[in-house]
Amino acid sequence: MNHRSYAYGKNHWLLDPDLRPILSKHWPKWGEHEQTLIDFGNVAGGRAYEVAEHIDRGAAPVLVMHDVDGNRIDRVQLSPAHAALLKDIAFINRAPYEGGSWHQHFALGYLLADPGLYCSLIVTNQTAYAIYKYLPDQQHWLEPLLSGDAWGATWMTETHGGSDLGANKTLARLGDNGWKLYGDDKYFASNAGLADVAIVTARPEGAPAGPKGIALFLVQRLNSSGQLNYHVRRLKDKSATRAVPSGEVEFNGAQAFLVGQKELGIYYTMENLTVSRLANAAGAMGLARKAQLESLFRTQARSAFGKPIVDHPLVRYDLTDLAVRIAGGLALLFHAVAWFDRVWRETPPYSERYHYARFLSHLLKNRTAEHGAAATQLAMELFGGIGFLDDFPIARLHRESLVTIIWEGTSNIQALDMLEAIRKKSAHESFLDELLPMLERANTPEAKQARRTIEDTLKHLLTLDPAEAQWHSKDVLRTLADGAQVALLYDLVQSAGERYAKLAALYAHRFLQHASFPAWALTDRAVWCPLDYSD
Repeated sequence: MNHRSYAYGKNHWLLDPDLRPILSKHWPKWGEHEQTLIDFGNVAGGRAYEVAEHIDRGAAPVLVMHDVDGNRIDRVQLSPAHAALLKDIAFINRAPYEGGSWHQHFALGYLLADPGLYCSLIVTNQTAYAIYKYLPDQQHWLEPLLSGDAWGATWMTETHGGSDLGANKTLARLGDNGWKLYGDDKYFASNAGLADVAIVTARPEGAPAGPKGIALFLVQRLNSSGQLNYHVRRLKDKSATRAVPSGEVEFNGAQAFLVGQKELGIYYTMENLTVSRLANAAGAMGLARKAQLESLFRTQARSAFGKPIVDHPLVRYDLTDLAVRIAGGLALLFHAVAWFDRVWRETPPYSERYHYARFLSHLLKNRTAEHGAAATQLAMELFGGIGFLDDFPIARLHRESLVTIIWEGTSNIQALDMLEAIRKKSAHESFLDELLPMLERANTPEAKQARRTIEDTLKHLLTLDPAEAQWHSKDVLRTLADGAQVALLYDLVQSAGERYAKLAALYAHRFLQHASFPAWALTDRAVWCPLDYSD
């Protein structure tokens, strides 16, 4: 790795110019955990980076279907380095359940970034989340899940339905010995073969059609008799992230435990998806940052046309693009995390605050995935020909970033969920109440334009009939996210300095006005290269 990566072996926490000031804004106690962040920064830039490359280059998980005695076990075998790393970093899931903050979890997830490694952790976190909130009789699972002695999973998607949870066909039948599940449609089941316990969506027998008829269940790998409770049909062949085992799961009378009340299953499921969408955003921005770090070192080490390529205006323009996207995306990420941290203990029926937190998650998930893919693509271009070769990590970072656009719901689903939060929950009112004063305080031409754009976009959306609203909703989703990032960057100025006013103005020029970055940024090194990346 030393000869294939500029960012390998470097502390990714210490090299991050934005994470510390953004955490200071939302998580005042971050300093109490600084040593953990420093230590994890070394892991993220060292061992985790190396293991992710090792997995990608030929050490992907393998499904072992039978033991030496011919018994069906359906267990995944990980490389020793992969298994040891997951065990050692499982602690990042602990904080929320032990009186800490979700900021700690997502900051560490952002530093890790790798979607395959992080996915195994986040679906385990989601399993722990459901148990912690809604399954008092299954609390004995928490410590194994939080320590890496057991792994969780979330199996919701079905072949025919995709993101339409209401199309689930997996059947839940209540008998004398409790609930049992039947169905072979869980076709993209992350952590299949690794999980010791999973949360699964299914439709109780006789329940109404559509999403309101879905219930949520906890399913253990082994039933009460110690027998295999379900089968893993196969693992998926994947061209992008290879670290997480994703497979097809079949239930044929699997023993299951109902999560909470069956009539509220769709709400518990959506809560769980909110957790994963925040994690998806953290992973996307972490990949963008790794691509930026590789690019900053590369552009100072590489020369062309008689000088280091960092001295060429077009390269500085690209570095400005990376800096603006990442700062904006991170500001929105931890703002959304702050809201989730306030409301995550709520149960149905939820408050207006909860609906607003969910609304922010839709803006966040969609736009950070776009930022991540754009940033990793741009880094490939900055590396030139070798950026497209698997010999070096940039190509892998870009493949991984494309996963974040699809996982946890495409832009179509995020747009529809945003519309639901606006039309049924009026979540946009809280959005206006919070964001517009930030732009008023900034009082710059760019801030005024951002305010007008947000207000005009929402005003127009609310005049449309449902079909037209859906037609325009993806543009609305992106525009509102962009307006929010401008506001949140301006809101950082008082605590973090004038660099964030510059980043806010640049973001508004590029993504709200759809104009080129103004030329003053060309010589403002603090914008596009705020730390020393010359080593």
